[in-house]
Amino acid sequence: MIRLGLCCVFKDEPIKFKRTTATFQKQFARSRQMENISAICRHNAASLLQALSFCHDHGIGDFRINSQILPLKTHPDSGYDIRELPDHENIIQTFQQCGRFCAQNNIRTTFHPDQFILLSSPNPQVTEKSIKDLIYQAEVAEWVGADVINVHGGGAYGDKKSALKRLAAEIEKLPDAVRSRLALENDDRTYTPKDLLPLCAEFNIPMVYDVHHHRCLKDGISIEKTTENVLATWNREPLFHLSSPLQGWDGKNPAPHHDYIDPEDFPESWKSPNTLPDITIEVEAKAKELAIAQLKMDLGSGIRFI
Repeated sequence: MIRLGLCCVFKDEPIKFKRTTATFQKQFARSRQMENISAICRHNAASLLQALSFCHDHGIGDFRINSQILPLKTHPDSGYDIRELPDHENIIQTFQQCGRFCAQNNIRTTFHPDQFILLSSPNPQVTEKSIKDLIYQAEVAEWVGADVINVHGGGAYGDKKSALKRLAAEIEKLPDAVRSRLALENDDRTYTPKDLLPLCAEFNIPMVYDVHHHRCLKDGISIEKTTENVLATWNREPLFHLSSPLQGWDGKNPAPHHDYIDPEDFPESWKSPNTLPDITIEVEAKAKELAIAQLKMDLGSGIRFI
């Protein structure tokens, strides 16, 4: 069966997640900052519970949690420990309630940190900040029961081989709360599945297969064979990504995502219940929940959804 995933926010549904900036918070004393951020975190925890309830009611089996669910968490000036926040017990309890709801209703949650999370960077300050962010997201993942923190390989920095060595070295040093959830995803500019699969095998890390990225940045390996290779990296339900190009495959730049999924972009090899285990496919489309509903209709009754 296939578990379709909704990524972070909604198109039409009035469920919102709040953010703030360090520039805005800087005008307040530290105690007031903590009050402001506490209110946002309470709101976001409650919104997450609403989001999960929506997913349950609409046959969506997976929800990707926004990386800024606790805004400014690791900011060098405005960052904080969750226990510094007024009413932190209630915030944590609401996130834990989300975890119980997921467990009771077979809903999966994942994290996909922002693009500035770079474990392959030659700049140690960038790497240090990236690890702090991963640790923070692992803390929330523990509360809600999320089993994936998915990152890209980063840049090549003029020497892909050396960059991959740095990535491997940092993976080895990650705390277990992060590493046990870590997955690597191919991208559309630098790292193909062929680049990352040896690293995944070496460190027993699963790979999130983004078929759109693979179509943009080919490596000579078919979608069918890559799917087979990626499945072998998982010791739990595999996670894939699906999107369609905004300008079509004949457009000038196929990388930007369309509002919806062209059903022709759904790989045939992902449709067969006889060759695939249960899988999660996060739908990276700008129309969000509307795109998932449309994709279900387009694929028809031949697909069994979780």
